[in-house]
Amino acid sequence: MDKEKNTIDRANVQVGITHGDINGIGYEIIMKTFTDQRMFDFCTPVLYGSSKVASYHRKTLNATNFNFNPIKRIDQANPERANIINVYDEEARIDLGKCTDIGGKLSLISLQAAISDLKQDRFDALVTAPINKQNIQSEDFHFPGHTEYLAQEFDTSDVLMIMVSDQMRIGVVTGHTPLSDVPGMITQELIMQKLESMNYSLKRDFGISKPRIAVMGLNPHASDDGLLGKEEQDVIIPAINQAFDKGILAFGPYPADGFFGTLQFRKYDGILAMYHDQGLVPFKTLSFDNGVNFTAGLPIVRTSPGHGTGYDIAGKNEASPASFREAVLLATEIFKNRIEWDQMHQNPLKNNIMEKKYNASEDNSAEDLSPENE
Repeated sequence: MDKEKNTIDRANVQVGITHGDINGIGYEIIMKTFTDQRMFDFCTPVLYGSSKVASYHRKTLNATNFNFNPIKRIDQANPERANIINVYDEEARIDLGKCTDIGGKLSLISLQAAISDLKQDRFDALVTAPINKQNIQSEDFHFPGHTEYLAQEFDTSDVLMIMVSDQMRIGVVTGHTPLSDVPGMITQELIMQKLESMNYSLKRDFGISKPRIAVMGLNPHASDDGLLGKEEQDVIIPAINQAFDKGILAFGPYPADGFFGTLQFRKYDGILAMYHDQGLVPFKTLSFDNGVNFTAGLPIVRTSPGHGTGYDIAGKNEASPASFREAVLLATEIFKNRIEWDQMHQNPLKNNIMEKKYNASEDNSAEDLSPENE
């Protein structure tokens, strides 16, 4: 990344956007987001898409007050406009609300083009509009979703999906995994890996100096001391103890029903669920309209709205841009947080000051740091 971008004073972050499934609500939420001129105070958006597809959606939605600025290269982007790079010039049949082969094909073409530029540091953060996990499957894409694909593209296996809203941040130990396979995948090593990833992300990406993480149990009532399962005693508790010994403030395991039902989650900076629905059901119940999917552990910043393609409302002008807007804003915030973190940890003087502050705070006992004692 060039020196001009590598500064926390950079107010306007360049955001690359993929258009997702052309038969869904992707173009609608993108256009609605950048109809608000205030967004350009935070970022310069560049959509990797199709001008012809964009024109179709603009007419369908009667969005006469919006136009994309066509460019050929990202360095031509206008910071006061929503820009578009054509990644597909041919006519594309659009069947709103339907899962089609061309929808999957263009989803992947957009994603590949954006990643190619991102790998060359041509923009700062990636925001992906929703794809259909079925029609995108091909020889070049055989993954459950964006997270796994990006992990391969950026050569890292230590990634963590974190769902983010103004109410909570939830990561999952096992992601897009059949429920029947989950117990066998839950190991002390995997939980520890995810705790380390979440702890580091909360510090570097979210600017939380001493994050507190709640860990969910696997079994009902977190097994009731072994009555309803052994995973808590044999795997999860040892992982929490190991994490605590390494300076990670992890607590639990908590039974998910009581934890979310009593609003206990508000006491924590992060939550680690054991499997997909354990974390995403409460998250989407409370934060469906503005939730964001963030992929921690990647060398690049990537966010996405917390919803799917919205086939049922595609073309009806009913889609809310709130989640996509929050995804863009979070991407810009994380990008800046990472620069500030990296600069602070590269400066020996700042390092020394921060280390003294950290050591002073270590005088607090582990018991005092537990949210139950607040």
